[in-house]
Amino acid sequence: MSEPRESFTDEEYAFLRHVRFGELPPRVAPEDRATSTETEPPRDRPEPVGEQEWNLRAGG
Repeated sequence: MSEPRESFTDEEYAFLRHVRFGELPPRVAPEDRATSTETEPPRDRPEPVGEQEWNLRAGG
């Protein structure tokens, strides 16, 4: 019913990747890399409060 498809060789796949994505940028040397610094996680929520303050906020 359907004809068997031809498979590409590794070289043909490499050429198609090069056509689609181009060349990779040069690799960054270890001495040119930036160092990272650990920081506190972002605080997107307020600090937890005690029951008395919660009652004041909730009006209860």
